[in-house]
Amino acid sequence: MFLSIATTHRPATDLGFLLMKHPERVHEVDLSFGKGVLLYPEANEDRCEAVLMIDVDPVGLVRGRGMSEGMLDQYVNDRPYAATSFLSVALNRVLRTAMTGVSRERPELAAAWLPLELRVTPLPARGGEALVRSLFEPLGWAVGLERIEGPGGASRYVDLKLTGQMRVADALAHLYVLIPVLDDEKHYWVGDDEVEKLLARGGAWLAGHPQKELIAKRYLKNRG
Repeated sequence: MFLSIATTHRPATDLGFLLMKHPERVHEVDLSFGKGVLLYPEANEDRCEAVLMIDVDPVGLVRGRGMSEGMLDQYVNDRPYAATSFLSVALNRVLRTAMTGVSRERPELAAAWLPLELRVTPLPARGGEALVRSLFEPLGWAVGLERIEGPGGASRYVDLKLTGQMRVADALAHLYVLIPVLDDEKHYWVGDDEVEKLLARGGAWLAGHPQKELIAKRYLKNRG
């Protein structure tokens, strides 16, 4: 699974500053369920793109959390390869500082609305294209998606592309909250602090979202 964030803001390499990850380096982070790698396949003044790739270890995950055989079945099928709550957890771990939207050195850049392109794939889309659009379009994103073909035809997974003018921190918060909403399965996190996380990452945009009740219900699914 991976997500990418790109900009044509000039100089586009300012993206590295906003993400707090140098464009000339490969950044690796160990996660409780595998490994996260952030790198920049393109980084110049005209366009800069950062890609976060997640490698989930399903066997290690189950052993580490003492899951039942039923849960093992869930994680040895296609789920380790799909953009689910694992990706949101990795976002919070790898880009936590960027998600705060605070910069002491360049506050004007952190507050700026930049031209952004986001991509998430393969993304489960329980509810189809209409639900995807109802979640992202009210936030100001132009939505493009393609169904990913499976062995028997079109699958429930999509290749999602979002474009729009947005603060980087807001864009990351949208992904953090809405990726698990689209998955609508039992999420990796099960903890008492998830309401606080939802409120912290949702902020004002969630309070005014026409789908706020569905977002809260799905985000907190099977909690506790």
